[in-house]
Amino acid sequence: MKKNLVIVESPSKSKTIEKYLGDDFKVVSSKGHIRDLATSGKFGLGVDIDNGFKPNYVSITGKKKVINDLKKDVKESNTIYLASDPDREGEAIAWHLKDALGIKDDNYKRVLFNEITHDKVIEAINNPTVIDDDLVKSQETRRILDRIIGFRLSKLLQSKIGAKSAGRVQSVALKLIVDREREIEAFKAEEYWTITSKFDEIEADLFKYKEEDIELKTETDCDKVLNELQKDYTVETIEQKKKNRKSKFPFITSTLQQEASTKLGFSAKKTMSIAQKLYEGIDLETETVGLITYMRTDSIRLSDEFVTSASKYILDNYGKDYIGYVKKSTKKENVQDAHEAIRPTSIMREPLKVKQFLSNDEFKLYSLIYKRALASLMADAKVNQTTIILDNNDYKFKMTGQILIFDGYLKVYKDYETNEDKILPDIKKDDILSTELVEKEQHFTKPPARYTEAKLIKEMEELGIGRPSTYAKIIDTIKERGYVEIEDKKFKPTEVGFETTDKLQEFFSDLINVEYTKNMEDDLDKIAEGNLVWNKVLEQFYQLFEPRVEDAFNQMEKVAPKETGEICPNCGSPLVIRKGRYGEFTACSNYPECKYIKKEKEEVKEIMDCPECDGKIIEKKTRKGKIFYGCNNYPKCKFASWDLPTTEKCPECSSILVVKNKKIKCSKCDYEKQ
Repeated sequence: MKKNLVIVESPSKSKTIEKYLGDDFKVVSSKGHIRDLATSGKFGLGVDIDNGFKPNYVSITGKKKVINDLKKDVKESNTIYLASDPDREGEAIAWHLKDALGIKDDNYKRVLFNEITHDKVIEAINNPTVIDDDLVKSQETRRILDRIIGFRLSKLLQSKIGAKSAGRVQSVALKLIVDREREIEAFKAEEYWTITSKFDEIEADLFKYKEEDIELKTETDCDKVLNELQKDYTVETIEQKKKNRKSKFPFITSTLQQEASTKLGFSAKKTMSIAQKLYEGIDLETETVGLITYMRTDSIRLSDEFVTSASKYILDNYGKDYIGYVKKSTKKENVQDAHEAIRPTSIMREPLKVKQFLSNDEFKLYSLIYKRALASLMADAKVNQTTIILDNNDYKFKMTGQILIFDGYLKVYKDYETNEDKILPDIKKDDILSTELVEKEQHFTKPPARYTEAKLIKEMEELGIGRPSTYAKIIDTIKERGYVEIEDKKFKPTEVGFETTDKLQEFFSDLINVEYTKNMEDDLDKIAEGNLVWNKVLEQFYQLFEPRVEDAFNQMEKVAPKETGEICPNCGSPLVIRKGRYGEFTACSNYPECKYIKKEKEEVKEIMDCPECDGKIIEKKTRKGKIFYGCNNYPKCKFASWDLPTTEKCPECSSILVVKNKKIKCSKCDYEKQ
């Protein structure tokens, strides 16, 4: 008897869903994309530029067996449910599956699993739709744009300056980092001074003279004021205000990446990887269930069902005073509003109740998502804010303080937001305060700060470049390409990062910039909405882009390789530093006539005795230069670790302890040495 076939992207998700659907369904995985653009045709783009930008798709290397197995499953099935992820990329994957597997129009259904729970999976199966061709065209256009820009500019930069790659959004993100660094380099610090009067544990800062703001630019300015101050200060005004402190919206993709970076220290890549696991399904004691809704979303909307259950939870656990309201966004929501915000699939699955089934990092991220969604529906916190103005010979000093009088949403979200109560003295108008403890302090204005990962993501989102779901990949790419280095958790452009940006701006300043990239995102949205024709957008872009590329190939100066001062032993020509796929190497300048490459002898750095054999643990490098630790008896002994191993063993599971993030932890379990 034939079964119904459900095709999802992830193998782990397929196991979870198959448990829900029962014996009438078979659930299999495509393991992500099965096809991509070919690398044949003009410039190796896999796109027929002269025939309406028709794409030429081929099977991804290593996916032939998957495709053949899927074709067999399709033939043996009744109805095929295409259940790739519920976003534009997932829509394109569904279309590729339908096309590559030869599925007929009357034999398939498109289903969207916004959360992997029993009831929602059954509901999605019972309410199928069809593939949205406009979403597919939007995603296809994005892919073709990225291929054209990536291939053409990367080849240009590789041939001229030895840079590794360029990209539609990647190069704009790098430009933001480079521009910020140049602001910092050009910044000239200005001196200024402050005067503070101290009364026991309370301080008052000078801010006005009579009714005018005061600026103290030199120590002489300070001394003039100090000479005119008296011992007594008169309380001139006392102003008290009750202020509401509102909770933030529930998470969307970009804000989750930002908050996980600042509060948990997670990279965007790590955050999305953990969120994917929480979405796809976690094995609990009695069931396998997705703990959060789909994590690629631009919408802050919460379902009525969740709002109702969360409101009841707040009432039952905290009381009616803590019930808040559903926040509305002032931004124009785009097509991805089909998804909700990122939230727990059930408010009853409290973090502590599922902690035993999660890794330490999974628990941290789930707790953050759970508490943010819950807090967004709770009442505002309330504070009493007091401002006291003191007068001393017409010099005005200000002291401020606040007291939390109702915690509201902070009841659950206090771990992620600071709230420092500052209590002011019980004084009245016209009271006299006395002190002779008055301090002057020199300061200098500071340059703008370099971007952290969270700040860069926020900037890209506010500027409207790229998609939140791509930020992790973009950041990863500019790091891997050596365009930036991380200094004090901030991005600092390297020499090649500066050079790459400068060359692109010299020839493509009107294309590789924030405004053009944002407008292209808007056009992609319009294609998704059915308001623009996809290949007309590509044609308009290409007519502007390709002549610039050809001009750059002709006009851009080629940077000569740097000589090392050594002579080639084969032909006597100078040796130079060249850049290859896996970094820099020393070779003959007479290439291709002479193909000599100098073999670098690296000092072997022994770390310790191998815990698994009689060999030594040594420092090694991957082909891309990433350091790891392995046994010198490889392949006989396969011990390897990304983290620096120690000679100690875990008291709980006897595995090796390693140094990770400056802490000593177990390489296998969650044990951490105190």
